[in-house]
Amino acid sequence: MSVGPPKITRFEKARIVGARALQISMGAPILVEVGENISNPIDIALKELESGILPITIRRTLPDGTFQDIPLKWLLTKS
Repeated sequence: MSVGPPKITRFEKARIVGARALQISMGAPILVEVGENISNPIDIALKELESGILPITIRRTLPDGTFQDIPLKWLLTKS
């Protein structure tokens, strides 16, 4: 049983892209091939997210304090 929708929410997407763009802007290695036309960290982070290459787990919390960890790859294949 999954907590919440079976795909990534817009809030989770914004959080992941923002955090990854910050990492990229601070010098973290880029995990996808980028062309000459993409230099913005946010665009690179979006491309990484859409490719499903990011090793991230989403933690969804219920009101009673329990939580469920869901791999990002699982949520991207459901959308």
